[in-house]
Amino acid sequence: MSPAPPRRSRGDTPPPRTGSSETEVLRGFLDYLRESVSAKVEGAPEPRVRTAGVPSGTNLLGLLHHLTFVERATFLGDRVTDWQGTFRAPPEDRVADVVARYREAVARANDVLDTCADPASPLPRARPHGPAPSVRWALTHMIEETGRHAGHADILRELIDGATGR
Repeated sequence: MSPAPPRRSRGDTPPPRTGSSETEVLRGFLDYLRESVSAKVEGAPEPRVRTAGVPSGTNLLGLLHHLTFVERATFLGDRVTDWQGTFRAPPEDRVADVVARYREAVARANDVLDTCADPASPLPRARPHGPAPSVRWALTHMIEETGRHAGHADILRELIDGATGR
């Protein structure tokens, strides 16, 4: 086993302060997680950001690349035929490219959400095989998906260069 990288710590960002409505709380926590996971990838060194940290092949850059596809599929209606393939960023993409693409997908998703006043209403987009999910379901799903992968990103980034914190 290789020696642990030197520990670099940054302060944790506390949970967000949000408005009191259901949508404000859900969107506030989703944006908090989105920023946490993208911050984990920013500044991560090549090629280690692409190096599998676990036997399954999961790598830090691939996680953010995957989350870009999940955002686009959930909120924009993009169809994904190879979910497993979304865990690998193209070799020509730099870290900054993947982060920028993720942030663009988040901004476009937020534009869609800005048009949704009622969390019980369906998202205003078509779904390939059935009706669009409710705004509530989509926000809850993205909190679960982003939170799960943010936890993976925490561990992978610490393995890469010792960076910790949100």
